[in-house]
Amino acid sequence: MEGKELRIVFLGTPEFAACSLRHLLREGYNVVGVVTAPDKPAGRGQKLHESDVKRCALEAGVPVLQPEKLRAPEFLEALEALRPDLGIVIAFRMLPEVVWAMPRLGTFNLHASLLPQYRGAAPINRAIMNGETVTGLTTFMLNAEIDKGDIVGRVEMAILPEDNAGTLHDRLMEAGGALVAETVERIAAGDFVPLSQMDVPEEGLRGAPKIFKEDCRVDWSRPGPEVVNFIRGLSPYPAAWTEFEGTTLKLFDARFCECGDGCGDGWVEITELQPAGKRRMTAGEFFNGLRPLKNS
Repeated sequence: MEGKELRIVFLGTPEFAACSLRHLLREGYNVVGVVTAPDKPAGRGQKLHESDVKRCALEAGVPVLQPEKLRAPEFLEALEALRPDLGIVIAFRMLPEVVWAMPRLGTFNLHASLLPQYRGAAPINRAIMNGETVTGLTTFMLNAEIDKGDIVGRVEMAILPEDNAGTLHDRLMEAGGALVAETVERIAAGDFVPLSQMDVPEEGLRGAPKIFKEDCRVDWSRPGPEVVNFIRGLSPYPAAWTEFEGTTLKLFDARFCECGDGCGDGWVEITELQPAGKRRMTAGEFFNGLRPLKNS
């Protein structure tokens, strides 16, 4: 059986997911329905904001479901009425078994790391923060364990010295569509040997837990290269931060200079930052305006 014969239900919300959805639609795959987050108020006017996945689906004329609760009987009935052969989930909520097990061939996920490394909500950030030089994408079948289903496909990608979380996110996003389509074809043809993660020892694995504000505070006692990786891994969002002259500064770009005392092994030069309540700026612009900032 060919992948384009399958009735696919796609579940996702942000642009990272929408990019793969667009690829599937452009290549002629039969996406019979999309599940995404409910519209949410946003901006000053609190107008309802549609997800990137919803906008993509509506442009292509694909039916959209936006359940508040994934176990709601009316949602499950609507999902079942689509008669899905295969589910694809990217950057969405945790699914109950009644949803991921519904499609005839199951449901697979696209994850932004080389599983089993960096399981969790922030794999792109954590890989750069930890100084990795290689990451990638993995597709795996969902089961009852988070990010531990059988692996179907993988693709590696170098983390460049100039990368931050934003640039790496965008390159992985663009590469995701091809891997998703390839995975659909493999599943349709039964042409793959699933790689089990269940027996992989947890020792030596790095996780990717969700990042909170306090996790983003710079520890200047760490070695300089680690501080730079920390800033890169959190840029542009949620952004590393520090306190300076009673003001909180978000830090977006930095480089390490092996000279002087600095962080114990050299200097960390901040090249782009944002003081609280002000716009993002270069370090030069910040220091040129430092006197007005202190007197404000």
